[in-house]
Amino acid sequence: MNILHISAECYPIAKVGGLADVVGSLPKYQNSSTIVSQVMMPFYDTNFTKKNKFSAIFESKITIGNEIYEYRILTLKNNSLGYDLFLVDVPKLLFEDFVYSNDDTNRFLAFQIAALNWLLTLDKKPTIIHCHDHHTGLIPFMMTQSHKYKTLKNIPTVLTIHNAQYQGWFSYDKLNLIPEFNIANVGLLDWGGTINPLAAAIKCAWRVTTVSPSYMEELKKEANGLESLLSHESAKCLGILNGIDWEVWNPETDAYLEKKYKISIVQSGRKFNKKYLCEHFNLDSDKPLFAFIGRLVGEKGSDLFPETFKKALQKGGISILLLGSGNKEVEIQLEELKKEYIGSYNAFIGYDEKLSHLIYAGADFLLMPSRVEPCGLNQMYALRYGTIPIVRSIGGLKDTVIDISEENGFGICHDTVTVSEIINAIDRGVELFKNEKKYKKIRKQIMSINHSWDASAKEYINLYQSLKS
Repeated sequence: MNILHISAECYPIAKVGGLADVVGSLPKYQNSSTIVSQVMMPFYDTNFTKKNKFSAIFESKITIGNEIYEYRILTLKNNSLGYDLFLVDVPKLLFEDFVYSNDDTNRFLAFQIAALNWLLTLDKKPTIIHCHDHHTGLIPFMMTQSHKYKTLKNIPTVLTIHNAQYQGWFSYDKLNLIPEFNIANVGLLDWGGTINPLAAAIKCAWRVTTVSPSYMEELKKEANGLESLLSHESAKCLGILNGIDWEVWNPETDAYLEKKYKISIVQSGRKFNKKYLCEHFNLDSDKPLFAFIGRLVGEKGSDLFPETFKKALQKGGISILLLGSGNKEVEIQLEELKKEYIGSYNAFIGYDEKLSHLIYAGADFLLMPSRVEPCGLNQMYALRYGTIPIVRSIGGLKDTVIDISEENGFGICHDTVTVSEIINAIDRGVELFKNEKKYKKIRKQIMSINHSWDASAKEYINLYQSLKS
């Protein structure tokens, strides 16, 4: 069985969010003696593409509207990723130092058309085509409806929705950019009077998955306009919890850490990393350290951070460290707080992979007060490294974190996203930190929880196999 994942992101080639982590790790865990799992994505101008060498295995041209674009399919030389990688190089559209922009319709349409054109030339076609999010959402439609791709229509397609808030909408004045199809079926593209790639994929894909069981159920009630569609198509929908790359995220071997550690020496290992973090950011390592890693956007609840942090820090007795970027107004407010709370608060506006690993290894608690969290990987990274997650019970957070008030609980959960709820959760964290015996016990407990891709990869393989019969 040959699985081809098609995605706009894949770590370590290009990463904006959790989509990249999933596509960069799931194929590794799917590959076996009977399964070949591969990845196809755009060729961007990133550090990875600068540092590595590639071979062109196919060259051709595509027409997008009145424009003709040359493109190539590239493969990675000296590939050690654990899966085959195919890169779609459309220099005039895709080779940029960013993944997303304000208008990506033509860019990702070219990516999808080039990918399908290349598949037409292959003697051995993929067994399954696995599309990820709206950037690849027109592939199931074109495979079943565009005359050019009629030889591909019997290849099963799977769509995974990583975040339904983003749907790739574009207007009907660009309808002619899509390879010719029977106009009587244009309704498959439409949702709410506009062309909606994510909606089209939900309608046309053979199966639809989300990245956690709870998120699938939540989308039937709140999916940025797609609620009724997902309810209508529920028979082909399934929630499969994401996993994390157990090799990349491993405190025993993590080269980013100042001191590597395992469960048996978790106390000394984490103490060393926390001390390093606190010295670097001028914080008190004796106080409980609360951290946030992620995008500063409304979905993550980060608009509440300036007020929440200020009120929490006024109580004293804690340290807070933030790593992230996003809303400029929130960034400014968080930077201003640094002047007011020297020695107990700091922030790194931006993203740094090494720092993120160090925070997981050195912080005591990880804050995730998300309004929307399809799966969430950060809480799994935190558990792996012995950092206790403080989460809003929604989506994948609900599926992976049990509150300490329950039997065998190991995290701190809250039901709503308000300043008072987050502060109350932080207060509960402080109390847990003071109970040294319980705190250390939980820390060892969470490091033994297995959130690797093994189980999830098997669920996907079972899904693929059900489509072959």
